[in-house]
Amino acid sequence: MSYLSIRDLDLKGKRVFIRVDFNVPLQKNEKGIMEITSDKRIKASLPTIQYALEHGAGVILASHLGRPKGKPNPEMSLQPVAARLQELLGRPVKMAPDCIGPEVEALKPAPGEVLLLENLRFHPEEEKNDPEFAKKLAALCDVYVNDAFGSAHRAHASTEGMIQFVPKAAAGLLMEAELKYLGMATTNPARPCVAILGGAKVSDKIEVIRNLGKVVDKLLIGGAMAYTFLKAQGLPIGKSLVEDEKIELAKSLLAELGGKLMLPVDHVVVSEIAAGAANEVVATIPDAKIGVDIGPKTIDAYSKVIAGAKTVIWNGPMGIFEKPPFDAGTVALAKAVAASGAVSIVGGGDSEKAIKAAGVTSKITHVSTGGGASLEFLAGIKLPGVAALNR
Repeated sequence: MSYLSIRDLDLKGKRVFIRVDFNVPLQKNEKGIMEITSDKRIKASLPTIQYALEHGAGVILASHLGRPKGKPNPEMSLQPVAARLQELLGRPVKMAPDCIGPEVEALKPAPGEVLLLENLRFHPEEEKNDPEFAKKLAALCDVYVNDAFGSAHRAHASTEGMIQFVPKAAAGLLMEAELKYLGMATTNPARPCVAILGGAKVSDKIEVIRNLGKVVDKLLIGGAMAYTFLKAQGLPIGKSLVEDEKIELAKSLLAELGGKLMLPVDHVVVSEIAAGAANEVVATIPDAKIGVDIGPKTIDAYSKVIAGAKTVIWNGPMGIFEKPPFDAGTVALAKAVAASGAVSIVGGGDSEKAIKAAGVTSKITHVSTGGGASLEFLAGIKLPGVAALNR
């Protein structure tokens, strides 16, 4: 990809429009006021915002939050984000009453100032990628920077449409890091390259399996999607979650990938799914039992493969991770990835929670901020927000 970075732009005295991902989780406190429950996404874009400010730009920040269905909803206002961002930056953050219109234009920031626009999705034109709306957003700035990798798989006015109306468009520092590591993993990884794929559905990850199958040396499968593959091999899976309509597809993937694909050789099973439910480890799943995690022999086999890897790509948990003790397989693999010393790229919320639970976040090379976007990238699908930067 040949795109500009924010580092390539002359920002001095310019108004820079930075598309960020401030889609943070909110909940009402006892006074009925909306509060941020995690500011991780705000912190992720701080380096780009600070870079622009240090290089003499006036900064306009734009994001969506939630799904307001194209009309204003006070519960999805970015107001709490402005307050938190002000604390993190240690300088005033002006909150715009909207994202377009004369009132917003009157607030255009001078160098060193920060303006946060109101939720882009309060206008239906944002998601429709309406050219007139995109033009109005573009009129606010001199240069455009996309730092919202989490929204790069959407062709919206602020991620794709407005780029044709700005003189220069570049990737922010967060976007740059995402493209660097995900691009490296899928085009020219250090070998051996190992992918770990978990989660419930093969259908969610068919293209990822196919695309990574061409790149990686080993593909370790866990989570409920493993049972669809095991059933495709004619093995008993009891009452485990399975996608019967994907059995034929699983058969063709097994034939396509041959020895690259590794499946669990033992399983933690229960009679009913509940936290702390009585469980046992089996090599073959009995009729009345449900698989909820990979077993110790699988952990051992997978960990040995990971230990020899130079690149590890991981998306999705190995079991019903949110109900301990069925997080054991996922946490064990998180520790194995951290200990491997490999370039490690982790995407998806559950995998991220796993590395946090295992206490190894600092030993992971890159944790992707975009679940859906990173999956589509790994599947070899063009991301509109990235393709638009490629000029």
